[in-house]
Amino acid sequence: MKLASAPLSGAGGLVAALWLLGLSPAWSEDLQFPAPGPKDTCPVCGMFVSLYPDWVATALYKDGHAHHFDGAKDLFKYLLNLPTYAPDHTQADIAATGVTDYYGVKRLDARAAWYVVGSDVLGPMGHEPVPLATRADAEEFQRDHKGKRILRFDEVTPTVLENLDHGNFE
Repeated sequence: MKLASAPLSGAGGLVAALWLLGLSPAWSEDLQFPAPGPKDTCPVCGMFVSLYPDWVATALYKDGHAHHFDGAKDLFKYLLNLPTYAPDHTQADIAATGVTDYYGVKRLDARAAWYVVGSDVLGPMGHEPVPLATRADAEEFQRDHKGKRILRFDEVTPTVLENLDHGNFE
């Protein structure tokens, strides 16, 4: 598996610097993550990530390298089972996580995003927790796309992910 690397510059560098100082950034602007290259594959499913730019999610490490995912669902699977997918890494090594906002197609801090599950919108791996920038956007998306629930980052659990994989949203 080839991993993309980028120096700690721009917003990524700022995230790492804030993280090292023990501060959590509150993002009001787009996050800048390295883009996945044509050969970068998702560490969870093996798909080529750059084929799905509207769904890209990223874990940016403090040393500047990044792992890219073909959607928020695989990012969550990775984060919730790091010893399986990245045994040489720990949660403490991660400087920032980003997802792509469904409406704006811009990178968001994954922890600040709102996620709608159980909608009629499918991502590269089927049913996804669809990331949105605001609660209002999530409510609009839920109404427009028959979403079942709106979740925050810490509410996305292995059970939620398993239910998405099986099309069970209750």
